[in-house]
Amino acid sequence: MIRSMTGFTREIRAFEWGTLTIELSSVNHRYQEISIRMPREMASFESAISGMIRSGLGRGKIRLHGEISWAPRFRALVIDRDVLAGYYSQLLTLSGDLGETSRPSLSSLLSLPGVMDSPSVLAMVEKEVGEALEDVIGNALGSLSEMREKEGGHLLKAITGYLDSFEEMISSVETYWNSKKSELFEELRTRVTVLLEGVTSEADQGRVAQELAIMGDKWDISEEFVRSKSHCSQFRSILAGPSSEGRKLDFLLQEMNREVNTMGSKITDADLRWMVVEAKTLLEKIREQVQNVE
Repeated sequence: MIRSMTGFTREIRAFEWGTLTIELSSVNHRYQEISIRMPREMASFESAISGMIRSGLGRGKIRLHGEISWAPRFRALVIDRDVLAGYYSQLLTLSGDLGETSRPSLSSLLSLPGVMDSPSVLAMVEKEVGEALEDVIGNALGSLSEMREKEGGHLLKAITGYLDSFEEMISSVETYWNSKKSELFEELRTRVTVLLEGVTSEADQGRVAQELAIMGDKWDISEEFVRSKSHCSQFRSILAGPSSEGRKLDFLLQEMNREVNTMGSKITDADLRWMVVEAKTLLEKIREQVQNVE
C-alpha cells in the first residue's frame, strides 16, 4: 500500500461560542514539515496541534489554517486604555518634534493594533475551544489521510503500469542482446586479432591479454539483466507492503537507473542503445510518480 503526500480538507463546525473552521493541506516534501496559522489569541494551542499532526500524518509539507468566528455575545470589544495612552503619548511627542499642532483623533487611535481587543473571550471558553479543536482537527486528519490513501491508489496504478513497461523493455533488450551476442563477440574478436598482429614482444602480448580481459568484462551485460530483474522484484514487494515507503522506492530507482546506464555504456549496437534510452525514459516516469509517495 502506498499513500500520496498530496491532499486537502476543510472542517467547519458550529458551537455555542462560535464557528470553528480548520483547513488542512499537504504537498510532497523530503521530510515532515508542519506550518500552523491560527488566530493570535489561540497561539497556546499550537504545540498540541503540532503534536496531533506529527503523530497523525507521515512525510509531507503540511499546512493547517484555523479561524474562529465568535458568537455575537462574545464579539464585544474592550478598549485597552494602557495601549491607547501609549499610542497617544508617542504621537504627541512625534507631533511636537515635527512642529505639528494637531492632535491625533480618537477614531484613528482606535484603529491601531492592540487598542481594541477581546482578551477575555477565550478565557471564558478555553476548555470548550480546546476540546473542539481536538475533535475537529482529528476529523480533518482522518479526512486528509483518506484522501492521501485514495490518491495513493492512483499513484500505484500509474507506477505499476510504467514498471510493467520497464520490465518488458528490459526483457526485450535481453532477448535482442542474446540474439546479437555471438555477432558482437565476433566483431570484438576480429578487432583483437588485428591488434595482436602488430604485437611482437612478450611484454606487449601480456599487456594485450590484460586489456582483453578488461574488454571482455566490460562487454558483457548479463549481470545487469539479473540485477535489474531483482530490483524490479524488490520494487513490487515494497509497493505491496503494509506501509508507504516512498524514500525506499526512490533509493531503489537510483539503483535501477544505474544498471540501465551501465548497459548503455557497454553496448555499441545502435538498436540496443535506443532500447536502453526507452528504458531510462520509463524509469524517469516512475520517478516522477514516486516523488509524491509518502
